Amino acid sequence: MLRLSFMQKMLKKYGLLVWLSLILIAGFVSTTVASFVVSRDAIQQGISEQTLPITGDNVYSEIQKDILRPVFVSSQMAHDTFLRDWIINGEEDKDQIVKYLKEIKQKNHAISSFLISDQTRNYYHADGVLKTISDTEPRDQWFFRVRSLKSDYETNVDIDMANRDTMTIFINYRILDYSGKFIGVTGIGLTLDTMKNLIDSYQTRFRRNIFFVDQKGNIALAGNNMKKIRSNLSAMPGLGSLAPQILANRKSESQHLEYKNGTETILVNARFIPELGWHLLVEQEMGNEIKPLQNVFLINIAISAGITLVILAILLLTVRRYQRRLEKSASTDTLTNLLNRQAFDFVFQQALLDSERSRQPMCVVLLDIDFFKKVNDKQGHLVGDHVLKEIALISKRSLRESDIICRWGGEEFLILLKNCTLEKATSIAENLRNTIANNDFSRTTDLTRTRLSITVSMGVAECKDKESEASVFERADLALYQAKENGRNSVYFSE
Repeated sequence: MLRLSFMQKMLKKYGLLVWLSLILIAGFVSTTVASFVVSRDAIQQGISEQTLPITGDNVYSEIQKDILRPVFVSSQMAHDTFLRDWIINGEEDKDQIVKYLKEIKQKNHAISSFLISDQTRNYYHADGVLKTISDTEPRDQWFFRVRSLKSDYETNVDIDMANRDTMTIFINYRILDYSGKFIGVTGIGLTLDTMKNLIDSYQTRFRRNIFFVDQKGNIALAGNNMKKIRSNLSAMPGLGSLAPQILANRKSESQHLEYKNGTETILVNARFIPELGWHLLVEQEMGNEIKPLQNVFLINIAISAGITLVILAILLLTVRRYQRRLEKSASTDTLTNLLNRQAFDFVFQQALLDSERSRQPMCVVLLDIDFFKKVNDKQGHLVGDHVLKEIALISKRSLRESDIICRWGGEEFLILLKNCTLEKATSIAENLRNTIANNDFSRTTDLTRTRLSITVSMGVAECKDKESEASVFERADLALYQAKENGRNSVYFSE
């Protein structure tokens, strides 16, 4: 309740300032947000329609150069007349094929080059004959799978027995004789790490996520920085919804797609690569491209906020300064800098409620300057003003910090003594009267010194339970009247 009351008071006090603040903030925010949204949409449209397709084409060109080259090399091997004639002629000189495979491996910087003859089932590689494959050996089943392929080759990720079971990407190319009969499989292999490093280099250069999926949607190849990628396209958040559309495409034309990953918009360029039998996916997170724009947006917001705060601070200081002046002029006596009668009424009401709540006594003292009219008539109003100021200063110094004094009107002052009994209040009033009587009010003007002594009369009354403000002041005024009737310069109290 107190907090609500405080907020209501502040709104009432600074309502105009609050509205000005809201208008300024709304103006800055709306213009900044509008420019950000327009710029963001323009960037997204440019990336989707221009940048990403061009990147996909560039990546495809790089793949043709770096990844598809093993396919072309394997194709040349499978169609090499020397290799086919060597198999057809009975594989007589094994050193010839070993030398051939070794040269292919070195020339193309491959980790492996191989040949398996369907006639002898010998597994040849650059260091000789590795083994004789068998249809009962699980690790040899790939050969029989390739043997029955309808396509010319397959790309397969498998362990390489010739290189300590290193995970390797093999291009398994079918060898046919001159009549089209299957006579073996040949090709080369690249390590999976080598291929991943190539993908990482593409991602670094193009600042895109790049990976491959096979025709079943399984992730065939991805860079090292995408270790958390799911094993299948359909299991990937957001992108899974596009899996049927991506996998249905068997053309080399690129597809322009997009999906949401949480609040992030991801643009996708997908195309099918017939030479690999894989789908190439190039992803662009809009956040990376919009981040500079977001930074500018935040800077604009910060600048706008700073300007708004400066303007509001200036307005607040100006309003508060003038408001203090108004409040001070409305509640303070300009001559003595004491509370005026209107302000004292409010303070007295609050003090009366506190006194009733805490059950603590409270007294009022009405002070009147004796023969003040004579001072004004004989010495002039400047001297009279000097007397009023001096009495105000003496009273402030003589009273307790919790006591409140106001100029009641003319030469009268009213003092509020909190947590004070009638006996103690009378004692305080007597001390104050005595201090004023002993004070030298003399004042020097125009090289002449005016000797002046001032006395005061005072009436004291204690606030009774449930007593009204008017009643308390009436009793204090009655006590003051008695003091004046009995010779002035005295303190009387009301029972």
